Amino acid sequence: MLSVRQAQARILAKVHRLPEERVDTVSAFGRVLASPVIAKRDLPPVDNSAMDGYAVRAVDVPNADAELPVRGIVAAGDRPGLHLEAQSAVAIMTGAPLPHGADAVILREDAIAQGDRVRFSEVARVGQHVRRSGEDVSVGQEVIAAGSRLGPGELAMLASQGLATVAVIRRPRVSIVCTGSELCPLGQEPEAGQIISSNEHALAAQVEAAGGVIVRRTLVGDELAAIEAALADALADSDVVVSSGGVSVGDFDHVREALGAVGVATDFWKVAMRPGKPMVFGTSRAGAPLFGLPGNPVSSMVSFELFVRPALLALQGARVLYRPRIQVSLASPVSKRPGRTLFVRAALDTTGAQVLAHPHSKQGSGMLSSLVGVDALVEIDADQGDQAAGAVLPAILTRWS
Repeated sequence: MLSVRQAQARILAKVHRLPEERVDTVSAFGRVLASPVIAKRDLPPVDNSAMDGYAVRAVDVPNADAELPVRGIVAAGDRPGLHLEAQSAVAIMTGAPLPHGADAVILREDAIAQGDRVRFSEVARVGQHVRRSGEDVSVGQEVIAAGSRLGPGELAMLASQGLATVAVIRRPRVSIVCTGSELCPLGQEPEAGQIISSNEHALAAQVEAAGGVIVRRTLVGDELAAIEAALADALADSDVVVSSGGVSVGDFDHVREALGAVGVATDFWKVAMRPGKPMVFGTSRAGAPLFGLPGNPVSSMVSFELFVRPALLALQGARVLYRPRIQVSLASPVSKRPGRTLFVRAALDTTGAQVLAHPHSKQGSGMLSSLVGVDALVEIDADQGDQAAGAVLPAILTRWS
């Protein structure tokens, strides 16, 4: 069996960036930037005040108790151009353009206004509370790198540069096929022997969080012909197909057989991990990746996190494909046999000096409750065994977002 790292590498070798498109900046949250953004405007555009106070020449306020006449006031939004005369001050608001000749701002709290004069209680220093033109961003500077996912800060930067549209990579179109004769759709009362389908909703949320677009969801029973038809339909209009269930060795596990019938070349089957061992990956004749995930909900979601999410981000040209990892200390022991990498669902406690990982009490692959309130997947290497409380291990930070 492949290791987790080997499987990830095999998948990414088959994934190629999708075409780019232009979208309105106001709707670009979460999208991946196609090319770097180069500043065409200085930020700030002019020298301005960082605080409410008085613009002065530092040489005119050499000591505390200096007093100057106030020759006017300048507010944010006023046109630049006011000239500050020697031995005078101008009242100035935060963000207002600095008058010509001024080289410092004294806080309003450090000044006492007396009619048309002001007395200061501190010495002025050149550059004090002044924001210089271009000190944040200068024309020609790369302000956002290609492959960045656009968050609130990136959108603010785009807006500051006057970019009403932006080039991003097209979002992957994803179809989900959930197999299992026991599955009942949400909203319908399950009959005896049935369960309500939950994987499709979890996987759809994971797809959307990774930047994908759901184009279809299909529930299909454990019949080979029906699975073949569902996969063929999904491949017809999707960049990626994700199935769940039917990939193990049971009498009614037909997904692997169906893949060959619909033209999907299997790259690998089985990964040395728990949960999630019976996973299959392949590509269609057109190069579309297909992920056959296990049917147990924990196995399905963990496998998606480790393999499908990075692939979706790679399709969008993202610079960062994997989540942050930190070192955590186990709050309670974990039982493990050597042989497969174990991913332990855990909640994190960050109140102390160490980050404590509290493993969920139910770690079985069918324990849906262990997916609620998860902060991290604590990783225990394949060659390791039981872990005592206090063991320090790597953890993948995740809130499934």
